[in-house]
Amino acid sequence: MSRYRRATTGTSFFFTVVTHNRRPILCDQPIRQALRSAIERVRLRLPFDIDAMVLMPDHLHCVWTLPDGDSNFSLRWSQIKHDVSYACRELYPAKLSPSRERQREAPIWQRRFWEHQIRDEIDMERHVDYIHFNPVKHGLVGAAVGWPYSTFARYVREGVYPEDWGGNPECEGMSFE
Repeated sequence: MSRYRRATTGTSFFFTVVTHNRRPILCDQPIRQALRSAIERVRLRLPFDIDAMVLMPDHLHCVWTLPDGDSNFSLRWSQIKHDVSYACRELYPAKLSPSRERQREAPIWQRRFWEHQIRDEIDMERHVDYIHFNPVKHGLVGAAVGWPYSTFARYVREGVYPEDWGGNPECEGMSFE
């Protein structure tokens, strides 16, 4: 992915966010719609750029760039997860632990998420590649272009990736870990 260059000056982070008990619900239309709306609402109050993103059935990966001097991604994720949980609470019932019941939590998300601060352009390229290759890695599609829930199509339109990236033999030996 050598032609990818960021035009931002803020700090970028890679995230992995997982559903509660790894329930395969993130690609469901109500969750996707609630997630899109929640992100739009939060971005109005607390701006950030989504550099890359993929929704998998039970987790998502993304890279965000926050404005200069702002590293409060936890508040953003808290609000996004709350909004999605509130919007979808009745569609996805599940047995909750006593602690989750006391906290009045919906069974949509794991409580925590994993983050990694992007160090440089090479680190950014590796993480964006990892995001777009994830559906292939998990055997959901034969090529990145076949997965509709990612920013891969945007990268193809912008000329960053060829359309057959992530499904041709040169990608089979790529290491993203």
